[in-house]
Amino acid sequence: MPAPKYLIVNADDFGRSSGVNQGIRVAHESGIVTSASLMVRWPDADEAAAFARDHPALSVGLHVDLGEWTYAAGAWHPCYEVVSLDDAATVGEEIDRQLRGFRRLVGRDPTHIDSHQHIHRRQPVRSTLAARAIELSVPLRHVGSVVRYCGEFHGQQEDGSPIPGALAPARLVNLISRVGPGVTELCCHPGLHGDVKGAYREERAVEVETLCAPRVRDALSDNGVELTSFQKLP
Repeated sequence: MPAPKYLIVNADDFGRSSGVNQGIRVAHESGIVTSASLMVRWPDADEAAAFARDHPALSVGLHVDLGEWTYAAGAWHPCYEVVSLDDAATVGEEIDRQLRGFRRLVGRDPTHIDSHQHIHRRQPVRSTLAARAIELSVPLRHVGSVVRYCGEFHGQQEDGSPIPGALAPARLVNLISRVGPGVTELCCHPGLHGDVKGAYREERAVEVETLCAPRVRDALSDNGVELTSFQKLP
């Protein structure tokens, strides 16, 4: 008997804007999104948390937000920085502040942890977040988790240039066909109305359309892939 294949479709940036919240809502209610990662520092985090409280089937984790950077002229440039990433004590304090904010907004602990622009892949953020994940008994993206990560559903290169066809339904169907046994997390960034400042803006609405495409859902059953979420993990 073939080993079961499970797919978590996780939407990053929940709470960053009302348009992002609406995109995630549509992609959850009419598409294949099963989980979302909440950015608690942004004004529309309250709206996102209210939706999460009313829709308990949506697994919600913490999207730790320590800054954002854009790539231009061969280098990364800050759009904003919340704390110094080299100061372990300050990083820890900010992470704990965002954890408290998550609990205040959602009313419970996060089901998983990740970070904006994967900043926790560098130290000291990595070890600090790994310790918090152990304390909470939740997965931390990329670090010591049995959940494999797939970030290939994305419409831009590192330098911000578009990737033709990367967000088309055929591309997502192909990614689903390659899901292996065990649990895989597919990351996405849905959104509507283009109200996010930054390079990745117009692509978000395209993601919503693709995540809701009937042929994408058909690909799950065709390939024996079952949708799941972080809150359903043992």
